[in-house]
Amino acid sequence: MEEEKKSLNFIEQIIEDDLANGLDKSKLRFRFPPEPNGYLHVGHTKAICINFGLGEKYGAPVNLRFDDTNPEKEEQEFVDSIKKDVEWLGFKYDKELYASDYFDQLYDWAVQMIKDCKAYVDEQSSEEITAQRKNPFEDGIESPYRNRPVGESLELFERMKNGEFEEGTMSLRAKIDMTSPNMNMRDPVMYRILKRPHHRTGEKWKIYPMYDWAHGESDYIEQISHSLCSLEFENHRPLYDWYLDQVYDEGKIRNKQREFARMNVTYMITSKRKLQRLVAEKAVTGWDDPRMPTISGMRRLGYTPIAIRNFIDRVGVAKRENMIDIQLLEFFVREDLNKISTRVMAVVDPVKLVIENYPEDQEEWLETENNPEDENAGTRQIPFSRELYIEREDFKEEANNKFFRLKLGGEVRLKSAYIIKAERVEKDENGEIKTIYATYDEKSKSGSGTEESLRKVKGTLHWVSAKHALPIEVRIYDRLFTTPEPDAEKEKDFMEFLNPDSLKVVQGFGEPYLKDTKPGQPLQFQRIGYFTKDTDSTDERPIFNRTVTMKDGYKPE
Repeated sequence: MEEEKKSLNFIEQIIEDDLANGLDKSKLRFRFPPEPNGYLHVGHTKAICINFGLGEKYGAPVNLRFDDTNPEKEEQEFVDSIKKDVEWLGFKYDKELYASDYFDQLYDWAVQMIKDCKAYVDEQSSEEITAQRKNPFEDGIESPYRNRPVGESLELFERMKNGEFEEGTMSLRAKIDMTSPNMNMRDPVMYRILKRPHHRTGEKWKIYPMYDWAHGESDYIEQISHSLCSLEFENHRPLYDWYLDQVYDEGKIRNKQREFARMNVTYMITSKRKLQRLVAEKAVTGWDDPRMPTISGMRRLGYTPIAIRNFIDRVGVAKRENMIDIQLLEFFVREDLNKISTRVMAVVDPVKLVIENYPEDQEEWLETENNPEDENAGTRQIPFSRELYIEREDFKEEANNKFFRLKLGGEVRLKSAYIIKAERVEKDENGEIKTIYATYDEKSKSGSGTEESLRKVKGTLHWVSAKHALPIEVRIYDRLFTTPEPDAEKEKDFMEFLNPDSLKVVQGFGEPYLKDTKPGQPLQFQRIGYFTKDTDSTDERPIFNRTVTMKDGYKPE
């Protein structure tokens, strides 16, 4: 038991302590509460995995709640994408809820706070309010409206709700402490006027609750036992608790906010504002561009839910922010894809190879393993003929003894096929190699059991039969930024670090099997890397995205 306790992260330890101190395990409930103002990104995967992981560990329900308190930025599109992302990661939520479900209750509680002299209507601008707050080392200045009569604030607040005032002319503020060193406690705004339609409530509301007011009270309404959020909200916790004090009833679960460190990954940014800018300025094709750190982008690139969850598990739950090397994420992507990817033949920079002593009208269908890592993956047939495509970089007219691919006078094995020997080349008017001519050893067919088939040569090449080749578009993705921390240099715009070579599009050929593959299906282009079919693909124009390269030598600590 002592060994088990040592392995708990600090959040699990908090929960274990609460259970030991009398919290009924059946009262445990968690939630993932995104604001639907953008697509989820790699940083959100940590919050998702922590909350839903705790739900799985303790057999507790987890709500998916949308904190939709700002109609200026929120859209149904983002709601739909968030639901898809959570489900794709393999998690099931107990209830789909919205902060907007509680707008009436939040309004009623705010009215009661005015009656209890805990809130007041302020007619100052946001700039004036900010100026009066001063700084943590200097007492703030009280609003001239702070002590206005309760009846006056009640009347004005109702008129605000009814849309009688313009945006920015009034707000409802909590009356707490203008001398608090915590700036969040200096009479925070609870409601502002926003005459904007809401994606769920339509035109009903002309005022909307601020995040801090709606968030904690929504947790309370849902009886969330542990409200887990990122470290940036640590100094909001006193306000979270103060608001809870105003509505708490004895006998109910008193929700507890606790914070964990955000996750930052090299070569990625996780600011929604900056991601929005990438989309708006067309540095990428959209929120699901495979170069984006969004979950939808990673899914389109070919990342798997298991790889992401294993990555989050390895990163762990910390109290201090840190920068995670993207190579660790790529390590887990490769590890999973190696287990599940179908091995296929594809050539991305083709040059023609003609086997001169192979009969012109002959073709064979050779057996190859779908995945040698999976004994249940089976085999399939791939076509072989006299004319093939191989990778241009796999041939040199002259090369030293360390070049184990094809060279004039040298031998290699064509994977799952025969041993060939390069005899001569034909070049175009620019001196580029147009065709390689070779001969083959007809007794060296892989798996035939002949002595020649067992003969060892140092190089093995992948290939595609020219007669059966499927023309494919191949998108070679690289990192979106040229520097590991594009946000680090504050005096420079992060857009200055965009990688001009983050996408290279080439035309290649693949074996016929690729025609019937589906977007998201994991594939290994043998000797090249891991790929998946893109959602832009059509029957006439199959497109494949490189998910990640083959082994790069990275070993996680």
